[in-house]
Amino acid sequence: MTEPFENGWIKPIQRQNLSELAYTNLRRALMEGRMKPGDDLPLRPISKSFGISATPMREALLRLVTERALDIDGKGRISVPHLTRATLVEIRTVRGFLEGNAARQAAQSAAPEAVDALERLHDDLARAQDAGDFERAIGLNTAFHLKLCEIAGLPVSYEVVSNLWVRCGPLLSHLYDGGLPPNWDPHPHVRIVTAIRAGDPDAAYDALNMDIDGGGAGLLAHVRD
Repeated sequence: MTEPFENGWIKPIQRQNLSELAYTNLRRALMEGRMKPGDDLPLRPISKSFGISATPMREALLRLVTERALDIDGKGRISVPHLTRATLVEIRTVRGFLEGNAARQAAQSAAPEAVDALERLHDDLARAQDAGDFERAIGLNTAFHLKLCEIAGLPVSYEVVSNLWVRCGPLLSHLYDGGLPPNWDPHPHVRIVTAIRAGDPDAAYDALNMDIDGGGAGLLAHVRD
């Protein structure tokens, strides 16, 4: 019989500062859509899967509750929250501004090798899609958007954007529910990379927002009014 939470993103933790490591792993899993809205996170089973005691795991979970990345009810049950439509729309609007500004900045200042790294992430994403490995593709999509903030040299924007991805990441588990996304020609990620290489801030901004508005349109069907 398979134990709960035995899947690819959980790894046994064997180092010091167990709570911090558990928090980092849980946070990354949320960002990459490896948990779905409504998923329960019972303390003892997930602690066992991580190979740590309940105390550091509880600390990690409650830290994410404080950050509103997880919910806790009156009985102490912790779960992945369902976003409302208004919350998702607001997150997308803020992302469009911050990530769009990062795309502008990258077009003005990013080093060529940094843009190469961004392009490789999208190439890996495309290969994962072609192979039907949608879980990996979702993780690479997250990595692409965070890498954009990194190569733009905007650490504060990176921090804020990563927090937004923790909030909306679980919805990405539905990104490929209908199969592959629309066959844009070219894909908005390609448009972003091309605009950055060309030093065109406005085109980079527009391509980034095209990606958010078009690529995530189907996710609105999975939120609560």
